[in-house]
Amino acid sequence: MTPQTLLELHKKMRSCRLCLEEGHEITPPAIFSSGMGARIMTIGQAPGITEVEADRPFNAGSGQRLFKWLADAGIEETWFRATQYMTSVTKCYPGRSASGSGDRVPGPAEQEFCRPYLEREIELINPALMIPIGRLAINLFFPKSMKLTEIIGTQKEVDGRYVVPLPHSSGASRWHQIEANRTLIRKAVSLINDHMQEIFPELFTD
Repeated sequence: MTPQTLLELHKKMRSCRLCLEEGHEITPPAIFSSGMGARIMTIGQAPGITEVEADRPFNAGSGQRLFKWLADAGIEETWFRATQYMTSVTKCYPGRSASGSGDRVPGPAEQEFCRPYLEREIELINPALMIPIGRLAINLFFPKSMKLTEIIGTQKEVDGRYVVPLPHSSGASRWHQIEANRTLIRKAVSLINDHMQEIFPELFTD
């Protein structure tokens, strides 16, 4: 991969208006953060309105909770945002849900529009570790029939890359507030820490 190749992809993502042209209510542009030479990729569901305003993934409360989990895996937020890769299943803010009780979940058509971008990101970055966050991202790697309680705290290898899922870190999610599920999150964090020590041993030397 060359920096120019990745930059070209980012320009395409930023200028994409396929969803708008098909009548989907989204708010461009694409939101992501990219460190050249990243070895870890997080994949969220879709950016929220605060992510659009800040122009960075996992801003505000969801980001605070996510990076609290990652801190327990030995990951410092400023370092991670500057050096690793953060993206999502769909790249633009999908808007509020019809009920107004949260953000709208991107539909299948929107996910398909963005799928080539995500596949190209994975191809170019070639991460050693991928961390899908939330059900939409987890479903890319695990069967939809599996419950989160069967998935969180486990890992699998896909095309030579390890995948360690985490639940959605939104404050609207109740899943991570259940103590038994928090135990599973701690198992996932421990797996991430193991991979961190393998990928970045220099960060763990005394």
